[in-house]
Amino acid sequence: MRSVAKGQKQPITMLADRVLVQIPQAEGERRSRAGILIPATAQVSKRLTWAEVVAVGPHVRTIKAGDQILFSPEDRYEVEVQGEEYLLLRERDIHAVASERIDGGTGLYL
Repeated sequence: MRSVAKGQKQPITMLADRVLVQIPQAEGERRSRAGILIPATAQVSKRLTWAEVVAVGPHVRTIKAGDQILFSPEDRYEVEVQGEEYLLLRERDIHAVASERIDGGTGLYL
């Protein structure tokens, strides 16, 4: 058995269909179209969120690191890795992917 010194960083490998994402820090407060300030703590039911993919497991088929994904905040697990906050999702819980490498699709541009 190999021991690891306290504070030493180890590489992390995602397993199965798991996707590690990070929500941009700017996703806090936002404004409505009418200009009303909505605080980050406001509960908005069924509002989906965009995040950037940091790592994917070996069974993830359509998502790569660097992609932007759309998901429901209710389908997530929060985790801290090396002092950074991330979210852990399953590929099936992701609703959409925005990436320069994707050809075709619906014709929508975000």
